[in-house]
Amino acid sequence: MDPTRNHPKLYQINARVWISRYTEKIGRTATLDDVTDAELDALAELGFDWIYLLGVWQNGEASRRIAQSDEQSQKEYVQVLPDLRDADICGSCFAIASYEVNPALGDERALKRLRQRLSQRRLRLMLDFVPNHTAIDHPWAFNQPEYYVPGDETLLVKEPQNFIRLQTTYGERILAHGRDPFFPAWRDTLQLNYGNPEVQNAMIREAQKVAELCDGLRCDMAMLLLPQVFERTWRIKTEPFWPRLIQTLRAQKPNFIFLAEVYWDLERELQQQGFDYTYDKGLYDRLTQQQARPLREHLRAQSTYADKMARFLENHDEPRAASVFPAPVHRAAATAAYTLPGLRFFHDGQLEGYPKRIPMQLCRAPNHPADEELKRFYRQLLRCLDQPALQQGDWILIEPSPAWDGNWTWEDFVISLWITQDDSALLAVVNYASHQSQCYARLAWESLRDHSWRLEDLLNSTHYVRPGSRLISPGLYLDLPPWGAHIFQILPEGKTPREGGVSAL
Repeated sequence: MDPTRNHPKLYQINARVWISRYTEKIGRTATLDDVTDAELDALAELGFDWIYLLGVWQNGEASRRIAQSDEQSQKEYVQVLPDLRDADICGSCFAIASYEVNPALGDERALKRLRQRLSQRRLRLMLDFVPNHTAIDHPWAFNQPEYYVPGDETLLVKEPQNFIRLQTTYGERILAHGRDPFFPAWRDTLQLNYGNPEVQNAMIREAQKVAELCDGLRCDMAMLLLPQVFERTWRIKTEPFWPRLIQTLRAQKPNFIFLAEVYWDLERELQQQGFDYTYDKGLYDRLTQQQARPLREHLRAQSTYADKMARFLENHDEPRAASVFPAPVHRAAATAAYTLPGLRFFHDGQLEGYPKRIPMQLCRAPNHPADEELKRFYRQLLRCLDQPALQQGDWILIEPSPAWDGNWTWEDFVISLWITQDDSALLAVVNYASHQSQCYARLAWESLRDHSWRLEDLLNSTHYVRPGSRLISPGLYLDLPPWGAHIFQILPEGKTPREGGVSAL
């Protein structure tokens, strides 16, 4: 990864689906070794820094059986794959039976070779770490049942969806399924007991093993291990786990990266425990509301830690962005989200506008034609994200002001200003509304005052010249159509983009 990038771009790929595509293409069972150099080159040319490979590990056979027998899930699978076959249902990749490479992908040597090929293209590899639970048929379930949250006959009768009776080396035990306290239990998993110090030690050893194969970990449902959350869910006191794990791995690998899947406004707490990046689900939720004011309020609240947020429009858990956002809204949401500071998180198929989310129990995806217009937009946006100001600059959330008395549409703007040390700048402007809107954007940048400035629109190939004093007060006048957007590169008049240190698109 380029060390000058402060706001890297990550691309998530479902490994099992990825390799199934190659199997269909080449007419034999494919492995990670069959991923072509041309495809890796294309990912590097799009400017990504990270490849997050989802579903690399072995999941339990029980997970596959449960997925194949669940009638409600079968209905969802058929909606995604009308020609569904039993072989397409592989079980959840989050019901991990072993942190060994899934044989359907090859072996550990194939993963290492893929990582080496990625590294040659300055791409780093991120893999999953699932700390909250294991597969129901993990070896620990039989040999170390004390590693799991115990139940009893009363709980099994009262909450049969949350507990299960298993035969272990030590006789029958009643153990808890893994779960998020606000949703049904994951029936193909068992809940690890973090009140047992040996569990923490064992999971640190597992993470150390995984860390030998990658450059970063995406930590599944990371907030569930926070002591207050764990005690509220299970009535078991625990010691903090994340600081121990992160400090242990960082002592061995100082540049190792940790990304937390986190909800419930616990992002800042996990950052304080050592995570480099945390999911910004709050941003996603506000984008789906299609209102600018809640977006600005959300961004103001994170002003001191915005650099550590992971911005996304879709991932394996969320619906496809193309199914949530109509085309013009999709482009506006992407421009607003990805011109913010932090980790810029993209999902396989997002750039092509694929409409169907792939359930985690499936290892094959349907064939969809790409939305060529959306595909062109994303490639243009990705080039914009390579601008030095968006990588190395300081970010300021600009507060819009009314264009005239009684003009209420100023509330509909989301505006980000990026300023570098050499006084180059970039301004991202989005009218996040279904109607035409106007405002002034006052640029709090004193170096503007002494020059006239050229504003090059990197999205629409237009340009404007404005005196610096007017950009400061009353500000840059903006009048945008519904869901309209600009990404302005700001340079002194007479200086070309190249002279300003920023390459033109």
